[in-house]
Amino acid sequence: MAEEQKPVNVESPVADHSAADDIMADWAAAMAEQDDAGTRPQAPQAAPAPIPELHAAAGGGTQTQNLDMILDIPVTLSVELGRTKIQIRNLLQLAQGSVVELERLAGEPMDVLVNGYLIAQGEVVLVNDKFGIRLTDIISPAERAKKLR
Repeated sequence: MAEEQKPVNVESPVADHSAADDIMADWAAAMAEQDDAGTRPQAPQAAPAPIPELHAAAGGGTQTQNLDMILDIPVTLSVELGRTKIQIRNLLQLAQGSVVELERLAGEPMDVLVNGYLIAQGEVVLVNDKFGIRLTDIISPAERAKKLR
């Protein structure tokens, strides 16, 4: 089985040199043409985006529609009985029947939190054999903002 040998096309160094010169000449012409045409990109002009003015609705219909959009969003309401800080050593020693003392006093109002933010305080009540909370103090939005700072 004799392998066929393909003829090798050997170009002369003169042919390679003239092809390279042609490519360089084309590039030089393109660059000169770009400089002559003045097509250098310019920075775009910035203009403020039009923002429509917000006006209060005469009948309040828009406000009701906006409120309707958020009424079905679920939130987590929790009541905090109290807190304490303990060392990990003591935490690991806790077992069934252990008693952990909290910082809050007995009879003190419980904190009502919505998604982790304090919104009210209240007292524990029983409702049909389940725990409930009677709100005794609603935290104003201004007071809530102060606590966030």
